[in-house]
Amino acid sequence: MKKLCAALAATVFSISIAFAQNVPPPAVAAKSWLLLDVTSGQILASQEPNLRIEPASLTKIMTAYLAFAAIRDKKLTMEQKVNVSVRAWKVDPSSSKMFIDPATPVSVSDLLHGLMVQSGNDAAVALAEAVAGSEDTFVVLMNREAERMGLKATHFGNPHGLPSKENYSTAQDLSVLASRVIADYPDFYKIDSVKSFTYNKITQPNRNRLLWLDSTVDGMKTGHTEGAGYCMIASAHRPNGTGERRLISVVLGTNSDQSRTAESQKLLNWGFQNFETVKLYAKGQAIESPQVWKGAQNTLKIGFNRDVFVTLPKGVAGKMKPVLERRDPLVAPIAENSRVGTMRMMVDGKPVSELPVLALEQIGQASIFGRAWDSMRLMFK
Repeated sequence: MKKLCAALAATVFSISIAFAQNVPPPAVAAKSWLLLDVTSGQILASQEPNLRIEPASLTKIMTAYLAFAAIRDKKLTMEQKVNVSVRAWKVDPSSSKMFIDPATPVSVSDLLHGLMVQSGNDAAVALAEAVAGSEDTFVVLMNREAERMGLKATHFGNPHGLPSKENYSTAQDLSVLASRVIADYPDFYKIDSVKSFTYNKITQPNRNRLLWLDSTVDGMKTGHTEGAGYCMIASAHRPNGTGERRLISVVLGTNSDQSRTAESQKLLNWGFQNFETVKLYAKGQAIESPQVWKGAQNTLKIGFNRDVFVTLPKGVAGKMKPVLERRDPLVAPIAENSRVGTMRMMVDGKPVSELPVLALEQIGQASIFGRAWDSMRLMFK
């Protein structure tokens, strides 16, 4: 799964959302919600996606992301034993915990399962201290990573999501965070699909009830506080033509555990049943080789630097027609990955997606004589 180009994604989002409005979304009993097609990067439907909310235990997704990064960078290992601080042990005793003890070091693997399966707030603090040395320093890393991801409406005040004025986010930002976990750490993400976990002789079930109700759901996280209500981010992958397609639903502020489960399932089913995702172009595929002026070579391969997908209502993909608009004349020097045009995918004369077309190679300048000759030719073109 490839990371999305932000500029391309923003353009596709705006056009595709308008087109998707031809398929009315279901009524969802939540303060804020969003359905994202991860394969194409398109938002299929949403309600109040930029409403600031308290993320509750959805905060733990960022905590897990930073722990995964530390393991990737060999700062931690899954087998490494971590000493449990009194601060981690004493975290709000009335909240969800995995029941770690200062007298017993715990492995990073157990802490990650305690974090994502049992939603342990004590696990969150222990992981924060293991990654950054202190909870406060870890929170700085959380906010730095949020900024790097472009989560402009998100701020973290702690690693677990217990109520804090410094903890806030939106459905839009949380969908980006969730998709980044799956894209960047697919092997670690598998922890989210574990249905129960036992630590200290205490077995607790995963709070994501969809893992039992829908075999295509393999994550992500639930959350609940009095201020946040009942929240859930769910991810599912189902067959799509010759491959698979992944959707992420974000449902925030429902009134019960049963409601967040039902509304998440409703959104996922609606997205899979009413839309299909089509691969338009492969990474590096030359869609044209137009003429280049004043260059060391006469033509330039143009296309995309990633696989390009688009999500459309079912039955529409066969009507699509590509319309390429180049920024002619193309004059050297031309840098690789520089934008040289726009590809619009049209259905019944209306754009359903708009994609920046890039130079797939670098073109240097011709000799002084070649440049002079092309300059004269351009005068009469």
